[in-house]
Amino acid sequence: MANELAHTADAAPPIAAAPTWRSEDWVAVYLGFFVILATLFLFYTKQIDLGQVAPTFRWTTDAQLESRAAGWGPALDDVAKDAQAKGQKDLAARAAELRAALQKGERKAIETSAAALGKTGGRNTIAGALGSEIRGHAAATPGKVFAWPNIAKALWIALAWGAIAAAGAVLIGGRAAALLAGFPAVFGLAWLARVLAGNGLFIEFGIEYVIFALLTGLLVSNTIGVPAWLKAAVQTEFYIKTGLVILGAGLLFMEVLQAGALGIAQALLVVVVIWYVCFWLARKLRVDDDFAAMLSSSVAICGVSAAIATCGAIQGDKKKLSYVTSLVLIVAVPMMIVMPWLVKAFEIPDLVAGAWLGGTLDTSASVVAAGALISDAAMKTGVIVKFSQNALIGVAAFVLVLWWAYKAGAKSGTRPGAGIIWERFPKFVLGFLAASIVFSFFLPAEAVGGTRSALNEFRTWWFALAFVSIGLETRFVDLATMEGGRPALAFIGAQAVNVLWTLLLAYLLFGGILFPAPSIR
Repeated sequence: MANELAHTADAAPPIAAAPTWRSEDWVAVYLGFFVILATLFLFYTKQIDLGQVAPTFRWTTDAQLESRAAGWGPALDDVAKDAQAKGQKDLAARAAELRAALQKGERKAIETSAAALGKTGGRNTIAGALGSEIRGHAAATPGKVFAWPNIAKALWIALAWGAIAAAGAVLIGGRAAALLAGFPAVFGLAWLARVLAGNGLFIEFGIEYVIFALLTGLLVSNTIGVPAWLKAAVQTEFYIKTGLVILGAGLLFMEVLQAGALGIAQALLVVVVIWYVCFWLARKLRVDDDFAAMLSSSVAICGVSAAIATCGAIQGDKKKLSYVTSLVLIVAVPMMIVMPWLVKAFEIPDLVAGAWLGGTLDTSASVVAAGALISDAAMKTGVIVKFSQNALIGVAAFVLVLWWAYKAGAKSGTRPGAGIIWERFPKFVLGFLAASIVFSFFLPAEAVGGTRSALNEFRTWWFALAFVSIGLETRFVDLATMEGGRPALAFIGAQAVNVLWTLLLAYLLFGGILFPAPSIR
């Protein structure tokens, strides 16, 4: 045991377990729905403009804007030349104005001219996309991020989330004071991660806050270590389970079904085949079944969320879960950078590229970021496939509960009853599914659309806290040394198969080979 995870002694002390309705899973459901209901209340009463609750984190320095101008200039020349050839004089004039503003280096003029080009060019055009891209960078001055009104928004969220987390700690049976002592530091690291990810350079490469949240936590845990006063606030599962319940509000059944059979078919084929491949490979490498199941779910379904659901379903080792979640995020970094580059280098069709990204990248945010580097069509296709995979979390959890319950029953010679299956099932998954059903079928479209951006922001904060906590619980040496590195080898091997298998499926299903290519723009 001593050579499994050296960080065990430094990890956060788990919040004390409590029976039945006060378990961590149930409390995550209560808190997630509290956030959802509070958001709906604010939407209907109009007490707060939900469109203004999110702080801005995007920023581009003057030097970065100037360095990008060299690449934008030729692109604008091409837009102007093409517009002239088509007789689009207004568009050519807007491109020329933006070109001149870039040469002068006047940031406000660049922003204004870029907005005019985007409006004249329209959506889903090269000119429109270029104008929007340049305007986004020009408008994102660092001063906006660090202005007091913007920081105040983050502080209000910190106060609210701290109070909610403390209430959860009390319900579970822990000490609110201990959690609150370290919560500001965890939230501060999460805020820093989002600020770093908001820089224009990282946005261009699709490197999202998840990676920086992990890295900030890793920096602390692998240098100065996690101080005792901070440990009670490092609650990875508690934070991410609450965030997953809120995520359910954004997973609408109609949006998944609109993808048609192709998105759902790819999701099913990826999940089933890659789960089995990873589990088989892990067994070949002498990794135990509990560990193998968490590795398999993480690589086949949706990364950290699926690993946590699996751990709950099989009542797995939390130290191994911490290892898996860290491994998922670290492996995701090169994939997020390299895959969009490969798409462009090999001229992979946009729909195929989107389906490939959606089936291999482990978070919806990374799919959106990587897909946006290619095209709107690639981004939308990727989100469709990823949502289809996310929807399988509940199914996978139920299947694993049945399998592990009967497996345990076979060893003890007793047949597991419904009570045992219910006891094993991760209850936060029920919250995830319930939120999805409510927002899919029972709320008016106005409420769903009016709360979406705010709920996305609130969910992001819970996830950011969770990913910081993962970093704080992890040491680099563990990833290479735990069980001789065999779990890491199994995961990486399965991910390599996943990349190839999903690319093949994407070509067959979305490339017009087996079926006509869907109309996604």
